[in-house]
Amino acid sequence: MRNKRNVLRLVLLLLSLSFIGIGIGQEEYLEVMKKAVRICLECIGIG
Repeated sequence: MRNKRNVLRLVLLLLSLSFIGIGIGQEEYLEVMKKAVRICLECIGIG
């Protein structure tokens, strides 16, 4: 049982790292930053 959990954790870790890598490769972090700045500016009433 414990070994299955460790394998599952490893698979999930590798899967999440691959998705993070794909997002960085497609420069999605820039889009996230733009949206975050827009929300912050709207929140304080400037945007």
